[in-house]
Amino acid sequence: MRPPDERASLRDGLRFAFGTLTVLPARITRWDRPAARTGMACAPLAGLVVGLCAAALGCLLLLLGASPLLAAVATVAVPAALTRGLHLDGLADTADGLGSAKPADTALRIMKQSDIGPFGVISLVLVLLVQAAALAQAYADGWARGALATAVAAVAARTALTLASRDGVPPARHEGLGAAVAGTVPVRTAAAVAALAVAAAAAAAVALGPAAAAQHAVAVLAGLGAAELLLRRCVLRFDGVTGDVFGALAEVAATVALVVLSLG
Repeated sequence: MRPPDERASLRDGLRFAFGTLTVLPARITRWDRPAARTGMACAPLAGLVVGLCAAALGCLLLLLGASPLLAAVATVAVPAALTRGLHLDGLADTADGLGSAKPADTALRIMKQSDIGPFGVISLVLVLLVQAAALAQAYADGWARGALATAVAAVAARTALTLASRDGVPPARHEGLGAAVAGTVPVRTAAAVAALAVAAAAAAAVALGPAAAAQHAVAVLAGLGAAELLLRRCVLRFDGVTGDVFGALAEVAATVALVVLSLG
């Protein structure tokens, strides 16, 4: 193994992002802090690819005559498949940890267990129902709105991971994905990525009108804001972040973004 450079190439970063955040074929060539820094800055690109794959299936079903609800359920299933359910598993584990009312070390042990407790089950059911309901409403307005909502929510979800990887956010454990990426992304870089995600969401919806462009920008901001609140709660509760927390942040950001897009 060659010693890690001070910087990682964009290619190494993309491999890191796709290799850790998706099941898409991407051989991770570097597993070090510089690669994690570039990779987590590229996380929204991985989200965009996952969102486009999900939107493609939903739109195909809709064009074949399926109901908006069926298209929405299929759309929700794709990100779960393309991440091996890791984000949903992280959501459930984080909910169990937060709901346990135990000290940080005990809560972390609860989160590491393979079973899912009542808080996790309830969180999974509610989040999946809300996502499917919001997407069904978007698809009912046309395949274009459904596809755009899917892509925007997926980008918001992974942008939340970029922000959670910024300087000053500590890991709760000394091993795992949380320890590998926590504190790797400079604050300015994380803020720039978030601003770019908001601007891209607005630009993608311009064809639907100024109001739609503003709504899509607000959806990303709301998703990131909700994820930030959860992040701060988890840092206080667990003394840092874990891979499970990252999964929960992604699901919360996507869900809130979809809810905002379903309004009005």
